[in-house]
Amino acid sequence: MTDLSADVVIVGAGPVGLTLAMELDRRGVSSLIVEKRRAGEPPNVKCNHVAARSMEIFRGLGIADRIRAQGLPEDYPHSVSYRTTVTGREITCIPIPSTAGRRRGDPGPDTDWPTPEPPHRINQIFLEPILFACALERPGIRIVNEAEVTGFADHGASVAVSVACADGTTLAARGRYLVGCDGGRSQVRKDIGATLDGDAVVQRVQSTYIRAPGLIERMQVPPVWGMFAYNPVRAGVVYSIDGRETWLLHNYLKDDEADFDSVDRDWAIRQILGVDETFEYEVLSKEDWFGRRLVADRLRRGNVFICGDAAHLWVPYAGYGMNAGIADAHNLAMHMGGVFAGWAGEPALDAHEAERLPITEQVSHFAMNHAHEMARKRKAVPPEIDADTPEGDAARARVGRELYDLNVQQYCCAGLNFGYYYEGSPLISGDGTPPPYGMGSFTASTVPGARLPNIQMADGRWLYDVQGAGFALVRTDHAVDAQPLAAAARAAGLPLVVIDLPDAPAPFTEALVLARPDNHIAWRGDTLPRDPAALIDLVRGASLKVAAE
Repeated sequence: MTDLSADVVIVGAGPVGLTLAMELDRRGVSSLIVEKRRAGEPPNVKCNHVAARSMEIFRGLGIADRIRAQGLPEDYPHSVSYRTTVTGREITCIPIPSTAGRRRGDPGPDTDWPTPEPPHRINQIFLEPILFACALERPGIRIVNEAEVTGFADHGASVAVSVACADGTTLAARGRYLVGCDGGRSQVRKDIGATLDGDAVVQRVQSTYIRAPGLIERMQVPPVWGMFAYNPVRAGVVYSIDGRETWLLHNYLKDDEADFDSVDRDWAIRQILGVDETFEYEVLSKEDWFGRRLVADRLRRGNVFICGDAAHLWVPYAGYGMNAGIADAHNLAMHMGGVFAGWAGEPALDAHEAERLPITEQVSHFAMNHAHEMARKRKAVPPEIDADTPEGDAARARVGRELYDLNVQQYCCAGLNFGYYYEGSPLISGDGTPPPYGMGSFTASTVPGARLPNIQMADGRWLYDVQGAGFALVRTDHAVDAQPLAAAARAAGLPLVVIDLPDAPAPFTEALVLARPDNHIAWRGDTLPRDPAALIDLVRGASLKVAAE
């Protein structure tokens, strides 16, 4: 038996596990990833959208440009079109620029967002190999492929992990912590006694990944990233995977359709595409699935944690299953990094659950409510939607406005990227509640718990780039002496950079704003706190007690 050790053992080399490993490596923490698949093997065709917040995280890791260079061709529009069928007439379109279009400054509903990293359309089959290659380049990360965790034992000071390899060999791994990033069927979740609660079935979807080289030629309207077929016979959505000939098609089952097999797949595909039986396409893979809203009741037991789909499953609106998992990883890496660096105490790890679980619950309801509203829309398609008559024109105009207003929120979801906040965290000195947010909208704020507004500084640099991987004290009034707070941080070993922004725009109204490494605000004030050391102890969790099991 071969013995392996690392600071953290991670189960699963999907986007969440790989992001967690790279974020830990950024903080000098080593990791061992155990993955069932072959090295670099892509997943099934899944998430097509990397959110702006995820791209900000990847920017911090130095890999955003590598991700943005892959996916759809750079001139291929990222727009979402609603049509009677994919090859039929257009009802409305949400105009989202291509990668090259963003560089040119083409307009769109998400082009004024407060970030240097807008969202990117790239399927997970292309994203994961990039993340895998980037992880392997880091000396603190080791990946064992074609292997499975068969059990673990939490000994308090460390976790012993048993690993079985496909070649019949076994490994004994050990880490201070174990993190299950092992998906919706997570064994780690089951082993720590966490349970999923919520809505087991929100929708049923028959998905098919196809190659159809002749599809573009049949379209009345130029192809875009997403094309929603909206008609009384069959509703579905088709996403472009390579911008040329491969497509992922989702067929939404109706309430009176008993199960997946009750709907002829080929017939449904042709109805959604708007083609007859002479049109040729190839099925590359198929996967039928239930849209759910399930959230774990806990994210930790002792030294064992869960992240991503292991902790939450919901309808994949706004692409926020994977993206929320990436945010989970970013948050957990900050807390663990502080423990390994010595500036955070072990009890600070409890803040991960206190911060992430409420956000997970909120986002799950956003997604479910949107799914229910879209289901109502699919049931109420006007019979004249494709008629070449004044009544048809009126129906398309009305439906087009409704579909645009509803769906621009999910495809341009500013609120889910920038609006969520941590309220009630034991590591945040709260002085109020940040502004409410929705799926598509938010209000920038410096209320503790909110995301630090990422503004472009006078010298052209973005605030997060200057902050780096540590804490930042943003000072808008140079007359306020920041040295006592900086000195308290140094004494505690807490990494802190002071950033002077004398001309900072609203909502920077306070003289001092203290932001954590995950870019969430921990404290603010017009003067120094009366006891700077006490504030530093609060934000690093030094005064917390170990939670009882």
